Amino acid sequence: MLIIRISCKILSQQNKISHIILSFPYFTGVLPTQLGNLSNLQSLDLSDNFEMSCENLEWLSYLPSLTHLDLSGVDLSKAIHWPQAINKMSSSLTELYLSFTKLPWIIPTISISHTNSSTSLAVLDLSLNGLTSSINPWLFYFSSSLVHLDLFGNDLNGSILDALGNMTNLAYLDLSLNQLEGEIPKSFSISLAHLDLSWNQLHGSIPDAFGNMTTLAYLDLSSNHLNGSIPDALGNMTTLAHLYLSANQLEGEIPKSLRDLCNLQILLFLYLSENQFKGSFPDLSGFSQLRELYLGFNQLNGTLPESIGQLAQLQGLNIRSNSLQGTVSANHLFGLSKLWDLDLSFNYLTVNISLEQSSWGLLHVDLSNNQLSGELPKCWEQWKYLIVLNLTNNNFSGTIKNSIGMLHQMQTLHLRNNSLTGALPLSLKNCRDLRLIDLGKNKLSGKMPAWIGGNLSDLIVVNLRSNEFNGSIPLNLCQLKKVQMLDLSSNNLSGIIPKCLNNLTAMGQNGSLVIAYEERLFVFDSSISYIDNTVVQWKGKELEYKKTLRLVKSIDFSNNKLNGEIPIEVTDLVELLSLNLSKNNLIGSIPLMIGQLKSLDFLDLSQNQLHGGIPVSLSQIAGLSVLDLSDNILSGKIPSGTQLHSFNASTYDGNPGLCGPPLLKKCQEDETKEVSFTSLINEKDIQDDTNNIWFYGNIVLGFIIGFWGVCGTLLLNRSWRYSYFQTLNKIKDWLHMTTTTNINRLRRSF
Repeated sequence: MLIIRISCKILSQQNKISHIILSFPYFTGVLPTQLGNLSNLQSLDLSDNFEMSCENLEWLSYLPSLTHLDLSGVDLSKAIHWPQAINKMSSSLTELYLSFTKLPWIIPTISISHTNSSTSLAVLDLSLNGLTSSINPWLFYFSSSLVHLDLFGNDLNGSILDALGNMTNLAYLDLSLNQLEGEIPKSFSISLAHLDLSWNQLHGSIPDAFGNMTTLAYLDLSSNHLNGSIPDALGNMTTLAHLYLSANQLEGEIPKSLRDLCNLQILLFLYLSENQFKGSFPDLSGFSQLRELYLGFNQLNGTLPESIGQLAQLQGLNIRSNSLQGTVSANHLFGLSKLWDLDLSFNYLTVNISLEQSSWGLLHVDLSNNQLSGELPKCWEQWKYLIVLNLTNNNFSGTIKNSIGMLHQMQTLHLRNNSLTGALPLSLKNCRDLRLIDLGKNKLSGKMPAWIGGNLSDLIVVNLRSNEFNGSIPLNLCQLKKVQMLDLSSNNLSGIIPKCLNNLTAMGQNGSLVIAYEERLFVFDSSISYIDNTVVQWKGKELEYKKTLRLVKSIDFSNNKLNGEIPIEVTDLVELLSLNLSKNNLIGSIPLMIGQLKSLDFLDLSQNQLHGGIPVSLSQIAGLSVLDLSDNILSGKIPSGTQLHSFNASTYDGNPGLCGPPLLKKCQEDETKEVSFTSLINEKDIQDDTNNIWFYGNIVLGFIIGFWGVCGTLLLNRSWRYSYFQTLNKIKDWLHMTTTTNINRLRRSF
């Protein structure tokens, strides 16, 4: 047997080649259809060549001996006749892998003939292609031969039966991450060993018929809308090693639901998180092989049973966000020598364990939001593999011991909201892998450590708010090129804001570094996954950010004793989302180029001594939703435009020199313009009155001239004379009244 790797100088040896393995991203361009000339080829693997494409698959029909074909990752988006090409392949084909190949949809109106097509296909992987349910008729032809079917990550809808047909020989079925709905069928192939229906829209209860699937080793129904309790019939599934039911609406008491599951002695993974289970914590001592137990985000109460310590193979224990109380003692945990993931957070627990004596290989410890007290451990070297430590919102006191510097692999340190005192230990600078450090809301004191910037260059989040640090902001902090959240607020810091803030390049660049990271380490044939989080002071509220933490780019130096000017260099941080410099002693003017911060959503410069005008460029930040410039010495007109005028007047309070909307105080230039406009109106009125006088005067003159023009005629005729004189007297009275009135109006105008 000749196996060829990487080299494609094989096409000249057509009759000798039986296997080609060219997987992994080594090749680009169009796949050579000359491969169809290799008539003896039995196995072809071109997977994971993501830069390779193929516009048609007709050449596959010329490979009569082919049994194994893997084109996963190759771009087949233009191979619109792929179903027909597969149908024409030799009946020898048993394994076909086309995962993530961008396969075009099957058009329902096009008839697909299965004449001469393979009926021996046992393994079919079409995952991650976005295929719709129009593929169902094509799949049904292989229903009698398929043993392994993977349709993960497509866009199938309708019921499961619509997608399956009569596939009675299936041993492996993955329909996860689709849009399937309806209830779970009461009958599946009893030969199934692997069934994954997670991340769909399924509802109803878990069928009792699952108890008949005595060969099932893997069952994942998580992230659906299932309700009811766990059926007792699951206790008959003696081969079940993986059970995932998280993120549903399952209810009932876990002990009752698991009453008969004690037969599942080979169960390795039990995930029941994010449901509505109530009652006390179950006794799981019979599950001697259990490796991971996740019961978080339920409504369990009572105490943690000591029987948990008998699960000697346990590697992950997560009971986060329940209502458990009482004391966790050595009997609970010291038998768990293989434990690497411990999350007891958001309960009402206390811990009575000498943590220094622990020999655990812990990687992730989250004991936050409990009632833990006393001093922090002294011998951190016992926890030398630790990556994540979260002791937030407890009652720890005393200092942070120098031995914490032994945690060389630590990436996340959460000690917020305790009662810790003293200075930060110098040894902490040895934890060079730190990405997040949150020590806010303690009583830590001393100078702001310069080594944070010099030694911990991978830091993305630095939260030291609400402590008692003093001195100036060290220039070394400007070396944190990856930092996206820098919170030094509510301390006793003095001096100026460093001009080198423009070196915080992550805040000036598009995109974001990975804060919501998942760190996977393989330990005991398993992996650890952790999504980081921290509390951000945002728009006057403390908000916890987890998956979206990577989107937050903020600087908060508020409530200190900083002086000097706002450095113009801060305007280079064009991706900054939040800037809070309030409650300091800052002087000078607001930087004219502050409008460069186009992404700014929150800006608070209140309670300083800033003077001068508000820059016009500030009105150009369209997304600004919160602005506070109150209690400064700002003056002049608030720049026009709907953006700055849309804020409440309180945004500008305490600046007597400011004027213009939305303030009621009018600006002097506006008043001058108003006076000038009024004068212009008055002059127009005077001119109009003068014109009226001349108009009426001319009328009088016309009448007089006309009168004397006819006087001779009147003197000659007595009756005419009498009538004319009567009319003249009436006209004279009317003219006198009108002229007097207008002259008086003219006098009043002056």
